[in-house]
Amino acid sequence: MSRLENLLGAQSLALADRLLAADVGPAGTGLPGSDRAALVTLLAHPGQTVRWLGDVLGLTSSGGTRLVDRLVAAGLVTRTAGGDARQRQLRLTRSGTVRARAVLRARQAVLSEVLATLTEEERHHLEELLAKIVHGLAATRMPALRVCRMCDREACDQCPLQHTV
Repeated sequence: MSRLENLLGAQSLALADRLLAADVGPAGTGLPGSDRAALVTLLAHPGQTVRWLGDVLGLTSSGGTRLVDRLVAAGLVTRTAGGDARQRQLRLTRSGTVRARAVLRARQAVLSEVLATLTEEERHHLEELLAKIVHGLAATRMPALRVCRMCDREACDQCPLQHTV
């Protein structure tokens, strides 16, 4: 392993730990990472099915159902009639939308703190390199959606994984 690979691995792990620890819940209660990812994904893609959401999040059918049941019970998501009688569309409630945006703000705060040591020129160069790396992470839509499950769609006007749009 090269130093670059080792540094990237250490940075990735430390950043993931910080992002998972970012608490966005009321009164100090946070949501599990999969719940946060579901809210952010549904903010960007309202009206999807439980199965679709489970596929994006890499969950089994029963895991996706349990996740949605938790979010519905918490008042963050609603199920509405879908295209056929067997499928329900998922939509964020007003509380779910507020919570999804809070998740994105907490994510932004962590990432801004990490990038604060860089100059504008370094940030620009890193952005170019990361766009190139992210572009190579997924070749088709579903894996790309999985990569971008926590992305702020408004921040990335030129997504390197255009098939997520």
